[in-house]
Amino acid sequence: MTYLQEKTLDTPGLHTHIVKTEKFKTVTILFKMLAPLSKDDVTMRSLFPHVLLRGTEKMPKTGELRAYFDELYGATVSADMAKKGENHIITFRLEMANEKYLKDQTPLLEKGIALLSDLLFHPYVENGAFSQLYVDQEKRTLKQRIQAVYDDKMRYSNLRLVQEMCKGEPYALHVNGEMEDIETITAQSLFEAYKHALQTNQLDLYVVGDVDEQDISRMVSQYFKTSDREPVKQHAESTSTQREAKEVIDEEDVKQGKLNIGFRTHTTIADDDYPALHLFNGIFGGFSHSKLFINVREKASLAYYAVSRLESFKGLMMVMSGIEVGNYQQAVDIIKEQFEAMQKGDFSNEAIDQTKAVVKNQLLETIDTSYGTAEYLYQHAVVPTGETLDSFLEALDRVTKEDIIKVGQKIEWDTTYFLKGTEGAS
Repeated sequence: MTYLQEKTLDTPGLHTHIVKTEKFKTVTILFKMLAPLSKDDVTMRSLFPHVLLRGTEKMPKTGELRAYFDELYGATVSADMAKKGENHIITFRLEMANEKYLKDQTPLLEKGIALLSDLLFHPYVENGAFSQLYVDQEKRTLKQRIQAVYDDKMRYSNLRLVQEMCKGEPYALHVNGEMEDIETITAQSLFEAYKHALQTNQLDLYVVGDVDEQDISRMVSQYFKTSDREPVKQHAESTSTQREAKEVIDEEDVKQGKLNIGFRTHTTIADDDYPALHLFNGIFGGFSHSKLFINVREKASLAYYAVSRLESFKGLMMVMSGIEVGNYQQAVDIIKEQFEAMQKGDFSNEAIDQTKAVVKNQLLETIDTSYGTAEYLYQHAVVPTGETLDSFLEALDRVTKEDIIKVGQKIEWDTTYFLKGTEGAS
């Protein structure tokens, strides 16, 4: 069975991916801009997309723009940032009704693509720079987004783990940039950063829905005028071995301690043993039947939550748990026990089969949404593996217990981070 069929179209500087499907009554369009993570520009890259969404040459006022979206049957547009390994990715997302299902046969899709093109390539400009008003307003909002991470101690502790574990590596940077870099950004410097990104980034356009491929091809040629560029140079992943494991303890006014542990897996999405790593993580801490959930949370009652997740592009595995401060050493010890048990093969064939089934269901649920479909496919635009969803599911089926043990034995415990609560905190 073929789960996803993608047609690709290359024009100068842009890769277009069309997924024609009758599964959705909407059309989802994603425009993605990829560049290496860098302290020099990550904050500006997290700011200019939101300024772009404030106005265009034709509709300089945000209110006009919103009214026009209402005219397009409530179409929505948004922007967000992500990290995949040492890459920073900006995503513009346009969601709209499919005109095929409307009584009024307005050329809705073309209007939507034309509007996205205006937002991306023809922004509202004052004296050769972005609007000072829009830049100031979006700077304030960006500060709030960054501050929100510090206020959410679960997210904050994960950020601190990454900062400590990947010190000196681009991956240590926060996806929304750095608070101290916001003030120095001007309307002019931000406009220059935007133009540079448009000229140099790897650009991918995804269209998911019941669409005509020839129509999309014509619209892309008409509305997305991009220029040829050198392929984006990917950062080399850290493959150093014999790292000294370290422990970092911070103290803050929090009631529940946050214990986060980072591992170097030395396996990424591009490697042949990645399916085995996916299953290792699932059995170890990825799901409710996993070792961490059963042994740390259920049996020992040491944690409010205990899960592990992979960063597939950087080759990291991270454990996140919430514990009572007094249980710190006991929790670390039992997590270490479970990790070493995994490396020795102390898990059943039943656990492997259960994890395979849950991983498959999770992937199939992902592609049950148009956004999830595009995001899944985009992984292979970031790192071209030649893998399809079908071939990945087949590879999962072929993974043996020995494969999981082998991939697990490469994994190194790297950094233990504990956000320790203070006495009497609320």
